[in-house]
Amino acid sequence: HDLLVGTPSDLLLNRPEIVAAEHQLQAAHADIYAARAAFFPRIALTANVGTASNEFNQLFSGGNGIWSVMPSISVPIFNAGRLRANVDLAQIRQNMAVVNYEKAIQSSFREVADALSDQQWLNKQVLSQQQALQAASERARLAKISYDYGVVTYLEVLDAERELLNTQQSLVQTKRNV
Repeated sequence: HDLLVGTPSDLLLNRPEIVAAEHQLQAAHADIYAARAAFFPRIALTANVGTASNEFNQLFSGGNGIWSVMPSISVPIFNAGRLRANVDLAQIRQNMAVVNYEKAIQSSFREVADALSDQQWLNKQVLSQQQALQAASERARLAKISYDYGVVTYLEVLDAERELLNTQQSLVQTKRNV
């Protein structure tokens, strides 16, 4: 099922691991909105139907699949009076709830990136297998005609039909994977 063009990253806020991480932040008396502002990129996930947007691809632009976005903390995340307003990023990262929240967001974005990549590859596979199916159908048809005229043995017809069946099964499997 393809995602619509321009699907917002806010959709990922509904993922269970992010919801759980936000509950942990709330339990630690953190400001969820400040944490979202600091750690959650607001971008479009998709450009063309089923393909990742440039903004989304740039999140992992380091070439090694590592998250390349640094959070920008400009407001205090914790408001329970335990931390001052000018707490720096190193002190905030010491809190396990924030670290878990950041990891949950990164993991969610990585999984979506992988899924979009897989879907794009599978759609290309379907097109390729549809072309192979046309070729196998034509081969089976020609083998039958050649047999009818006594040019080839029936083994050639069976071979062509077996290839056609294998190609059909492969296409069905790939469509199921999509």
